[in-house]
Amino acid sequence: MSAPGSRKTRVIAGFAMIVAVLVSFIAISSQQRCSAEGKGSDYESIELFTDVMAIVKKSYVEEVDTKKLIYGAINGMLSSLDPHSSFMPPDTYKEMKIDTKGAFGGLGIEISIKDGVLTVISPIEDTPAFKAGIKAGDQILKIDEKFTKDLNINDAVKRMRGLKGTKVTLTIMRDGLDRPKEFPLIRDIIQVKSVRFTMMDSGYGYVRIAQFQEKTDEDLGKALKTLKDQNKGELKGLVLDMRNDPGGLLDQAVRVADHFVPDGQLIVYTEGREKDSKMQFTAKRGGKEPSYPIVVLINGGSASASEIVAGALQDHKRAIVMGTQSFGKGSVQTIIPLSDDSGLRLTTARYFTPKGRSIQAKGITPDIVVERVELPKESAAKKDGMHLREKDLENHFESEDKSETAGEAKDVKKDEKKEKKEDKKDERTQKLDENLKNDYQAMRALDLLKGWELIKSMDGSK
Repeated sequence: MSAPGSRKTRVIAGFAMIVAVLVSFIAISSQQRCSAEGKGSDYESIELFTDVMAIVKKSYVEEVDTKKLIYGAINGMLSSLDPHSSFMPPDTYKEMKIDTKGAFGGLGIEISIKDGVLTVISPIEDTPAFKAGIKAGDQILKIDEKFTKDLNINDAVKRMRGLKGTKVTLTIMRDGLDRPKEFPLIRDIIQVKSVRFTMMDSGYGYVRIAQFQEKTDEDLGKALKTLKDQNKGELKGLVLDMRNDPGGLLDQAVRVADHFVPDGQLIVYTEGREKDSKMQFTAKRGGKEPSYPIVVLINGGSASASEIVAGALQDHKRAIVMGTQSFGKGSVQTIIPLSDDSGLRLTTARYFTPKGRSIQAKGITPDIVVERVELPKESAAKKDGMHLREKDLENHFESEDKSETAGEAKDVKKDEKKEKKEDKKDERTQKLDENLKNDYQAMRALDLLKGWELIKSMDGSK
């Protein structure tokens, strides 16, 4: 016979179990209902879309192609997400694949939507847009007579591209202009040379990356080797110029940074919702450049892949970043091929520098801010010739120089003769050299490298 106390205990325990089961049942039912409501909401939205499409097909003033409606709906859906997600019809998708190989027809500008306005990220060097004076940050208000307000990226690109020799007029607004200005341009076949290089001074190399394409890493390796051969030894320093570089392929940015970042160190990592979008890219072993000083040049036209390289070298203290704030495109777009040969460019992740800095809408802040300044075309040698010096006075006597460099002056004429015998540089390299002489930011970068070397030599003499 059980005691009254124990019977009471069993009753309470049984009641508690029933309550627990009821609570669990209610929770499961609620969860299933919420899931069904979520699915129902999606179904209702799809039903709404099909209703609208049916109404348009039936009642619109003109007969409309179903595929055109579907493409337009997809475009609208993606444009509501961010400026970089877009749908590419078959012809646009085909052109995109050609772009990464470095050859396409058009004007030569990288564009984006900023604050609802079609905006130039950067002009590509030696293209019609670049030669006409189109600049990073320019707002494109009209393409020919068509206002760009309601155009998405793909439509804008399609309007600017065309046959070589045909004309297109861009109406541009920029800071400092009182009213929009028209830029008449002639379309051309755009051949983008990813990497250019030259020796700025004895021991100091200059490499310009205009865009990250399929062979950028390979071209950079060749450029660095050629510079070393020209210098007959390792470089004293390097200016890595990525101004107005709109970016390109992520894997190429990683490989470019890999030349300079120490083994095993993080270059960039990405984070997104999908498991595959969470990636880390680290520097591989071997093939590293010596630890000579580097100055990286950036500006408001430096975006995406160029920001990855600048951020990695800055975080690892492998380079001094000089110039102005970069564009701030810190998102990763995945290209997804679709069944009808069209493609989807979808933002799937954000990327971060090794120290966890997000570049999105912020950009890379230079270690040394140097604004772009237009230098006069008059050469320094010509200016120097305007000053009277001791050597210009009549009957001046020569100094007796007993230093180690005394023989250098005597060999000037020999050196000049030697230079004449050297192979002439190609036209593009000559043009690059000439442009650098009047490039204030590049000259500041070279001065910094020389000062770096000078300070090192002073420390070593102690």
